[in-house]
Amino acid sequence: MEGIYGAKTPYHLITFKTADDIDLCKTMSDRDMGGFSKVSLTHVPAEGKEPPHARFTGSISTELPPNRPDVQRSGYAAWRTRDRRATLFGRSVWDIDPYRYLALRVKSDGRKYFVNIQTESIVPTDIHQHRLYTRNPGEWETVVLNFDDFVRTNFGMVVEPQKDMMKQRVRSVGIGLIDRLTGPFDLRIADVYATNDPDGIYVPEEEQEKGAILGGVSDEEKRKIREGEMERPLM
Repeated sequence: MEGIYGAKTPYHLITFKTADDIDLCKTMSDRDMGGFSKVSLTHVPAEGKEPPHARFTGSISTELPPNRPDVQRSGYAAWRTRDRRATLFGRSVWDIDPYRYLALRVKSDGRKYFVNIQTESIVPTDIHQHRLYTRNPGEWETVVLNFDDFVRTNFGMVVEPQKDMMKQRVRSVGIGLIDRLTGPFDLRIADVYATNDPDGIYVPEEEQEKGAILGGVSDEEKRKIREGEMERPLM
């Protein structure tokens, strides 16, 4: 059994290699309460240097639904993985406790997206959130987030006291857009995985056994990958 933060290979939570992978996810928006935002999650096959991926797209509207005085705010869209099928031992969840980071391979339009993780916490509506900070809108990049930096929220509000995420009991992962800026959005997602590499880069286990360093590649190779001087290893 691998010790804490000792896992050498990534743990893929969701990849979008085929159209069937889209069926493992669900979309949500303010339309669920009568709003007017539009959202879709579709599969895009690999083409050239473009990896197979999901396209999270639509448009945000902050128009309030008529005849719903209980709705005071509108303008959001999101997707998340569906609850996994239950087993004889209860609800099926992910155990990502041996990992320090969440990595996402994305191509962003630069809007203000948040990564959402839901666990089997005492309060079922709690969600741990982290801003999806991208550096190169319009280009594929790997964003790596430390699990310790996620913030516990409930219905969009920060909850106190903050508690450690139950990484042994992760129910779902997803991405939401809550900047409430009207207009279109377009985010591409190829892969979401837990890792212990702060750069989110790794080589297969058989290559590690040949003498590659823990975490995948050397620091100099990582620099070249980040700066576009070298292709990143395939995952």
